[in-house]
Amino acid sequence: HVQLVESGGGSVQAGGSLRLSCAASGNTYTSSCMAWYRQAPGKERERVARIDSDGSTRYADSVKGRFTISKDNAKNTLYLQMNSLQRGDTGIYYCATSARFLTRRVCTDLAPASSLPYWDQGTQVTVS
Repeated sequence: HVQLVESGGGSVQAGGSLRLSCAASGNTYTSSCMAWYRQAPGKERERVARIDSDGSTRYADSVKGRFTISKDNAKNTLYLQMNSLQRGDTGIYYCATSARFLTRRVCTDLAPASSLPYWDQGTQVTVS
């Protein structure tokens, strides 16, 4: 069983920054594929960023240059540093993990949501 606990959401003015953290516990695996998703009101869930076991990353075009995904394997924690936030970044943010090794092709290239069976409860990010 894998548990993900997210923190760091909140409200911020446009142009500001937030950092989300996602601590994993249970049957985690340090070489897991991990990701951040978000869902805005009335919109479908959107993949924000993914990071594979080697630290290779992939971002949605809408956040490139503004968001940075990273992970601390020693702490089993995933991060999302969000800078230059825009109103369009508002939504519920979720972290997810595969809890097993995935190749780079699957984790960051093909990146199907079905490859990440473990999700947290989500945290609200509001940009005004």
